[in-house]
Amino acid sequence: MTQPRAHSFNAAAAQYAANRPSYPPALLDAVEALAAHPLRNAHVADVGAGTGIASTLLHARGARVTAVEPGDGMAAEFRRNNPDIPLVRGDGNHLPLATASADFITYAQAWHWIDPAKAGREARRVLRPGGALALWWNHTDHSAQWLADQDARIRAFFQVDRPAHTDPPTHAGRPGQPNRPEPTQRGDHPWTDIPGLNFTERNIPHTRKVPLATHLANLGSHSAFLVIGEERTQEFMTREHAVLSELFPDGTIEESYVVHLRLARNDGP
Repeated sequence: MTQPRAHSFNAAAAQYAANRPSYPPALLDAVEALAAHPLRNAHVADVGAGTGIASTLLHARGARVTAVEPGDGMAAEFRRNNPDIPLVRGDGNHLPLATASADFITYAQAWHWIDPAKAGREARRVLRPGGALALWWNHTDHSAQWLADQDARIRAFFQVDRPAHTDPPTHAGRPGQPNRPEPTQRGDHPWTDIPGLNFTERNIPHTRKVPLATHLANLGSHSAFLVIGEERTQEFMTREHAVLSELFPDGTIEESYVVHLRLARNDGP
């Protein structure tokens, strides 16, 4: 990932906070089940916390959350939205946290922005024995035909073979399956190379109904649109508004997602 894309969110933090989808309760149920540990009263480091979408859910679940966020704009939006959740500045490659201090380390829509080897070592350092590293992403479920068609229009606009608007690099899954993070280093997935951590996967589907304007603002909050400039982004959004207005004349959109979760316990020496 390039630095301009990684930092593009800071100028659009309010747009991100207002329009990005959250995560279903079943996701945190799966985190607790795979970790064999409740989130209530657990010490959780939410890394790459952004505007606080995941931190808010973890806090509401009863976790003792410390958010870690490197970006100025995202951190400022986080503090506005979550004044009761501690926030420290830093990133997953160099966690500003004490050794063996966390029961969980979570990366919600954020692991793809760091160096997996460095962040993996840091996660093992900060996790307590038996603690868990949980990584997850909201992927658009392209088994819904209108979303598959929209994805094709986005790919044509960016002139790429894979969905370019998504923040994690992805490739199209089989029909009915979510997109998968695309490998960026060796192996099928770079994070499976972390010594002592063996990941288990879960896929959790969910939907949300939003106004058409929110759907388009959500699309526009993805890094590929943020870095191409307002004029080109507006060019796509104007055309897309016309297409979707015909498909959804009442102005309400039902978005379909699958949260892809990967979790590993720190059980090694």
